[in-house]
Amino acid sequence: MSGVLTQGPLFIICLVVMLGIVVVIHELGHYLAGRAFGAAAESFSVGFGSPIFERKDKRNTRWRINWVPLGGFVKFVGEPQAPGDVGRLEDGPVGKAYNELGPGARSVVALAGPAANFLLAIVLFGLIFWATGSPRERLAIVGVEPGGPAAEAGLMAGDRIAAVDGEPLENRTDLLLPVQLGSGDPLELAVLRNGEEVPVTVVPERRMRENGVGQQQPLGTIGVEFRAEPLERQSYNPASALLAGVSETGQTVSMTVDMIGRMLTGRESISTLSGPVGIGDVTRRVVNRTMEADHVGLGQRLQALGWTALRICALVSVGIGLFNLLPLPVLDGGHLVFNAYEAVTGKALPEKIQEASLTAGLIVLIGLFVVVTWSDILETGVFSATGN
Repeated sequence: MSGVLTQGPLFIICLVVMLGIVVVIHELGHYLAGRAFGAAAESFSVGFGSPIFERKDKRNTRWRINWVPLGGFVKFVGEPQAPGDVGRLEDGPVGKAYNELGPGARSVVALAGPAANFLLAIVLFGLIFWATGSPRERLAIVGVEPGGPAAEAGLMAGDRIAAVDGEPLENRTDLLLPVQLGSGDPLELAVLRNGEEVPVTVVPERRMRENGVGQQQPLGTIGVEFRAEPLERQSYNPASALLAGVSETGQTVSMTVDMIGRMLTGRESISTLSGPVGIGDVTRRVVNRTMEADHVGLGQRLQALGWTALRICALVSVGIGLFNLLPLPVLDGGHLVFNAYEAVTGKALPEKIQEASLTAGLIVLIGLFVVVTWSDILETGVFSATGN
């Protein structure tokens, strides 16, 4: 089972379901917020293309399931991106036209989509913590690369890492995340050496390395080999699992914002971003690695795949939520800018400026999509996969 284009239905199902859930939850956030302010929703569609199923509710909103099972959208009457919809027809949806809402209400509706994505991530992370717990490990350094960052910092074989930047180290993830995906700033480690705690400052060095699913990407390293000594697994009740989900989501948001900041300042390549092709490749590799683990039964493999898929879904949800907050006119962040202008000046941006901004934003978005997709194709070897 090799090559992006030659995978079985399990990979396709995982990818479609994950992306579908994330986008539909995003649009559901917009819909529920719009309903709360009395906006008339013309339709709520799951997928694109011609409808397989369509039903009209008592508010005359059309609920659709379409043939192309990717994403979805909600369409309010009178949205600025639909210039022809300036009001309601005689038998149209019940409620106000979207453009009759004030800038504050429209801003809440715009924010509700990303907020729904963050909430989904919290719930998914929380569910994973509640059902599977989290490993607790003690990390012991067994090897130090000569001339590497750890050697220069004075780390030695036999040291046990107790804390990173003042936070107690519970498992290997607590070390790998700030090292591999951090900003490259110095890390303050507390290590146990001969029964004493010794402070060590180490600066990760970025190198092209293989990540957890076999992709080559620039990752930070400090040049150590460590042994993880397992301790008792930490368990969670529903409340503590939800709090852990909040923490995990916050950490993911922080790392993603930091990565975007590094890209804007030229310290990170745009190739770090992943589009549908990149997400699909990660999903494919996860499916392959999990299902090819012959040392465990099929039921255990499917269970492990399910939890990993939920984690990827949570990460993608955070990414889509943050991406939509970018101040591009076609995204939620762009609508927030328009609404802020109207709130400050007391009048909306002239229609011609809005239309020109939407067109420019769409061009930028398409350009970004093309660049990211092409980068994903080069990174994942889609074309070479056809020859396998």
